[in-house]
Amino acid sequence: MTTSEKNVRTCPEGHKYYKSSDCPTCPTCEQERKPKSGFLSQLSAPARRALENNGITSLQELSTYSEKEILKLHGMGPASLPKLRSALYEEGLQFNK
Repeated sequence: MTTSEKNVRTCPEGHKYYKSSDCPTCPTCEQERKPKSGFLSQLSAPARRALENNGITSLQELSTYSEKEILKLHGMGPASLPKLRSALYEEGLQFNK
């Protein structure tokens, strides 16, 4: 099994972290900006960023999309759909058909 060499990086905020990929995301900054509550707090960082980068920050906005459209967003995976469905259901909403 081969392992990728991890390189030390420093984010604009001064946090030092190691990454083997080209992903520029600082894990410390990402943890600090994770919401403490709400449906976005239940998602993985890539899924949360996928929604945020497409302007979907509320359940009302989310309900205007179909599940198929959400799955097409970069960073969104099928494991996030049950969490999103549940959050919508609790607010009396659902995905657009």
